Amino acid sequence: MVSTISSSSAPSSCSLLSSEFFPTRSTQPFKAASLSWVSSFPPVNISISSIADPPTPTLNKNSVVRAAWTRRSRGEAAKKPNRKSWKQKTDMYMRPFLLNVFFSKKFIHAKVMHRGTSKVISVATTNAKDVRSNLPSLTDHNACRVIGRLIAERSKEADVYALSYEPRKDERIEGKLGIVLDTIKENGIIFV
Repeated sequence: MVSTISSSSAPSSCSLLSSEFFPTRSTQPFKAASLSWVSSFPPVNISISSIADPPTPTLNKNSVVRAAWTRRSRGEAAKKPNRKSWKQKTDMYMRPFLLNVFFSKKFIHAKVMHRGTSKVISVATTNAKDVRSNLPSLTDHNACRVIGRLIAERSKEADVYALSYEPRKDERIEGKLGIVLDTIKENGIIFV
């Protein structure tokens, strides 16, 4: 609605706002079909009474609501026996190359494996022909140093410069095992 402002002292031709400058709105109805994309949708009538009530849940004798802090039953544990922790899931990717050292009464065996693919990267043993013929004893400290040096060299040839070693339960890193690990470190391999 446009109003004109006029003062009693000024003539009517001096009005500040007039309908000449600001045309009034037309009284024709608005045609939404020609101007808007809304007209392409069909009209939908929704009433609250047309919405059905949701069904009420019924409890069986066998369905028991358990608290979140209770242990899993044996049946539930049998369904999902392989629940792994976060470390078990990610450790294979964070430390992919694993060193395995085995000491028998006659020989020393060491190998580096890729955990994800179970591929053997490098192997060294005192039972090999070239090593066995050059060593007086196949299980002494000198043999441990030779095995450590061979593992380090063969791992570098395969572009592996970081290894991890997981000791077994109640295993101490000392003695022959300590010598093998120290020799590997001295030859430029990092343990993570």
